Amino acid sequence: MISAIALFFQTAMAQDLVIPLYEKDIPNSKKAPAGYVEETDSNGLISKVSVPALTAYFAKKELANGTAVIISPGGGYFVQSPKTGIEIAKAFNEIGVTAFILKYRLPHDDIMIDKSIGPMQDGQAAIQLVRKRAAEWNIDPTKLGMVGLSAGGHLVATEGTRLKKIIIENKEGINLRPDFMVLLYPVIIYDPNIPRTRENLIGKKPTAELLDFYGAEKHVTPQTPPTFLVHAADDDVIPVKNSLLFFNALLQSNVKAEMHILQSGGHGFGLTDLNSMDQWFNLCKSWLIENNFLKPVISK
Repeated sequence: MISAIALFFQTAMAQDLVIPLYEKDIPNSKKAPAGYVEETDSNGLISKVSVPALTAYFAKKELANGTAVIISPGGGYFVQSPKTGIEIAKAFNEIGVTAFILKYRLPHDDIMIDKSIGPMQDGQAAIQLVRKRAAEWNIDPTKLGMVGLSAGGHLVATEGTRLKKIIIENKEGINLRPDFMVLLYPVIIYDPNIPRTRENLIGKKPTAELLDFYGAEKHVTPQTPPTFLVHAADDDVIPVKNSLLFFNALLQSNVKAEMHILQSGGHGFGLTDLNSMDQWFNLCKSWLIENNFLKPVISK
């Protein structure tokens, strides 16, 4: 007979588990004004995020292989759109990968001392938390990747390229580098043609130093994690040149990388290219196997 405690644990693991990102005070934060309250609209878009968290999607025990990903949704650093992230998280679960969706703080002067570093802090804290609790969750801490969509891709690319810039407390010296990155239609370059994402993070008149810091393609090194990129050629929100320039920077630094440019698909697509009906996720799975982040499934 299964004990009540064991049954509760199994049930909790099967459901979405929301985990606060910080145990104590949230770094770099101000007390939110009375009217600054998190909201979710009818389309599932979340705004005014001031309390970051991870939502866990655990792979079934018989499938779990120790690999995990932290998924960073898009939304231009103005809102977050977790719907596509949930779809991707469940797809990862099907191949034995545990997934966490990161609800990071949206940069705003009303809730942050320095809004430009808030999302990056939360990304580092997410990696720190998952590695800290890896044994508890049956995760291999050397197989923890990050998945970023659109502005969430910018956050992930920043985490993977600014490895020496530690902006959270890390007394235990936990490794904050993602082991791999999966970037979907990411913001990489901070050019004037896509101002909203840039302005929400670093303002309308950023210094040259800030522009340089958040241009991820400028900071790729041989230590940048292996990266899988997907972008549509007809993306009219985040031009495909963002992925092209990042891919080229990865090649120049001899970082293992794979890129897929879809003929069409626009911006914000999920698992399936609705025109070709191809699934980039199958290609991503093969790439993860090739780079030893997943074990190949052997048919019996």
